[in-house]
Parts: sequence; C-alpha cells; structure tokens
Amino acid sequence: MRTLAVAALVLVTALGMNVSTASAKPTYGAIVVDAKTGKVLYSDNADSLRYPASLTKMMTLYLTFEALEAGRVRLDSRVPVSKNAAAEPPSKLGVGAGRSVTVEQAILALVTRSANDMATALGEYLGGSEARFAQMMTAKARSLGMTKTTYRNAHGLPNTAQMTTARDQARLGIALRQHFPQYYGYFSTRSFKFGKQVIGNHNRLLGVVRGVDGIKTGYTRAAGFNLVTSAQADGRSIVGVVMGAPSGANRNARMTKLVEAYLPKASRSGGGDLIAKMNTSVAPAAAAEAAEAPEVPASVASVSSLPSTGPLPETRYETAPLASAYAAPANDNAAGAALKSARGEPPRLLTAPVPQPAPAYMPDTEASVAPAESSKNKNVETASAAPVEVDETTTASTPASASGWVIQIGTSPDRDQAMDLLRKAQDKGGKVLRSATPFTVAFNTGSEKLYRARFGGFDDQKTAVNACKSLKKKGIGCWAASQ
Repeated sequence: MRTLAVAALVLVTALGMNVSTASAKPTYGAIVVDAKTGKVLYSDNADSLRYPASLTKMMTLYLTFEALEAGRVRLDSRVPVSKNAAAEPPSKLGVGAGRSVTVEQAILALVTRSANDMATALGEYLGGSEARFAQMMTAKARSLGMTKTTYRNAHGLPNTAQMTTARDQARLGIALRQHFPQYYGYFSTRSFKFGKQVIGNHNRLLGVVRGVDGIKTGYTRAAGFNLVTSAQADGRSIVGVVMGAPSGANRNARMTKLVEAYLPKASRSGGGDLIAKMNTSVAPAAAAEAAEAPEVPASVASVSSLPSTGPLPETRYETAPLASAYAAPANDNAAGAALKSARGEPPRLLTAPVPQPAPAYMPDTEASVAPAESSKNKNVETASAAPVEVDETTTASTPASASGWVIQIGTSPDRDQAMDLLRKAQDKGGKVLRSATPFTVAFNTGSEKLYRARFGGFDDQKTAVNACKSLKKKGIGCWAASQ
C-alpha cells in the first residue's frame, strides 16, 4: 500500500509540475516594418523567442514558391498524401492517405484553412521527409537573416524546439512579397473551393482593413494568437506582426490599429529590395548542415538593428486569463519531464481533467442555459492521444479560457464529426461566432469516449445566451454553460 501511495504521490507531483510549467502565458510581441525602406516603425518585444504556430506555413510556402520558380515542380504537379500527412490533426483538408492533390490546391489549403495535412504533404514532397524539410526550412531562414528561428515541422503544431521572433516573421513576410510577386497573390485568396467544400480564409482583415492584402494567421495554446499582415496603399507599404495575443478578436483589433497608425507614416520612396535572395535550390543534405551552422548576420541591417519607436500608447497590452492546464510546456526542460508524444516529439499537451458528460440531447429552452456539470469521475487524456493544439478558428480541442461562458452545439462519438459540427456552425453562424473560439472536449461515458463541440470566449451568461438565441434563429441548436 505504501508503495502505491508513493507512486501516486510521484504521479501527482509530476502532473502538478507539468501544469505549473504550462501555466506560463504567451507574451505579447509586435513589430511594423516599412517594406520599402526597412525602417522599423513600431516594436514591442520584437526579439523575444516565441512559438510561431501556423505562421510556420509561411516558410513552407516560401520553399514551395521557390521550387515553382526553379521549375522543380509545377502548379499542376501531384502531391501525394502519406499516412503521416493524412493523420495530422485539424485544421486539415481531409484528403485520405494514398490520394493526391495538386501543388496549387495544397497552396490554397494552407493559405485559407491553414491545413496541417497539406503542409506535411508538401514538406514530404519537396524534402523527401518531414524532418529533412524542416532542416531545409531552418537553412532558408538563416539565408534570409532570420537568425533566431528554428523549424522542426512544416505545419506549426506544438514542438518546444520550434521558435521564432516577431522580427524574424516580419523579414519572412517581406521576403515572400519581394521574392515571389508572381505567387504572392495567393495570400489574398478570400475563399477556396475543394470538392463540395467552400473554404474561407482565416484572415479576417482581408477586405475589411484598407490596404491589407495577406498574409497568415496562427494559433496554438502555447503561442497565443499570431498574425503577419501585409498592407499597401497610396504608394506606401508595410508588414506588421502581432504575436501572443489573448484572442483572435484582440489580435485583429491590435493589427488594425497598427496598420491604421503606421501605414500613413511609411515612405513612398525606396526600392523595396530589402532581403537578399539566395540560391533557389537547397538540397536536403546541404540544408541539414546549414541548419546546424552558427547564426549569420541579417541580410539587411535596417530591418534587424534599427531602434524601435516604442509601443503605441493606445494599444497597451492587457493580459487575458488563459487555461493554464492546457498550455504547452514552456521550455525543453519541462518537455523532457513530460510524457513523449506518439511521434517521439516533445509532448504537445497534458490535458486537464474533463467534466462528466451532459445529455447528448441539447435542451432548446428559452433560457438556453445548461445545468452545472459534476466534478466527479473526470477523465484524463494523456499526450499519447492525437495532438489537440491546432490552428486558428477551426477546432482547437482545448477550452478558450479557464472561466467564462461557452456555447455547446452538439456531442459526437467521433472527434472529426464534432470538429465538422464546429466548422459548419461557424460558417452558418456568421458574425455571431466571429470572435468565438471553437474547441472540443473529450469525456468518457463509461463505455465510450464522446466529444463535445463548443465555442468559448463569452464574457458572461447574457452574452452567451443571446448568441445562442441568434444561432437558433439560423437553425443551429445549442445551449450556454459556465466553465
């Protein structure tokens, strides 16, 4: 009995250490660079290391555009989808293993849905394997002067060794537009039709904020909400980066303010040739060697060394509470102490206890408020399960916050079906769910595992109930609950 008690104490202590380590909140960082002169117009924690999340796919696309320009692939070349690629968690296009898509379809899937399966498929296609492609990505980052960026995968799902800075991401955004003007227009794609699916772009600033023409969103629990934005108007051009925002709405609001404040201050003159374009053909073997090489000086001193102008007074960062138990480990040491993932990578999550199930039937009452959930018999899902920290707006399977109100739209025994419920509700719900964060919660009924499909981010009961009423008018069944 004593042995069991000691073992239980060790397990509880280990779990407590992981949860404590995971409680570190993403820190805010931002930068705005004049894309014609390289002058830094605004900077706030621009050089602190942080997780890129799906901003990673910008580099995946850079190498894809490079291969297209070099003639090594064509837009209609077929990209095979391996079992490894097909098994990536959402956001994904959902192409089965053994099938294929065109290079152009894969590009559009990355730009709009931020599809993890297509990022892996492109990486394997261009690099021979996911690991070798990551080495190519890091080597390319070094050649572009991204001295603090390291890649370990093509999609941006959590890996504690995959790090970057806001300044490095600004360099990459400028490089994409400068080096590949013939392909840069893909980042302005508002929607993409694939089979019977019509896939909208996650970037909510397109067509809303004057001058914005791309580039990429990103989100994981450990990274927070990230966005790289390009804007051009009146002969002026900027690239802005926001990282570690507490919500998608907060991130979008911050970027909107930055664009509106600094685009008018950008220069109309300047050649815009800021970042040297290196050899367009990087072999995997050479990439592996380059990825381990010492950091090289930035290609353009103006982007990397000019003093910052300090933060905007009207956009002072305010930290929002996050669910600490769901955050990824903050560093490699913490990751080493945690469980290893199925792929042998640093652990992607340690899921906190999950509440008992509510009835599969969702009551359609006028109040639309769910009863309080029991705290007994909670289920713990370990890191050996599929990673659930996923990209923006589709299906992050972790609650949006440790408190507040959520809307539940359904329950399913299949995780993918629960995620599909969220996607359909988001498409149909329109502005009602624009600022909400979708996620799934797994729980055991005793005989099977079920998944709740929920939207989080509602500050109070009234907001959640009113949102649910609006959804019901659109034919979406739901109820509101307090977390």
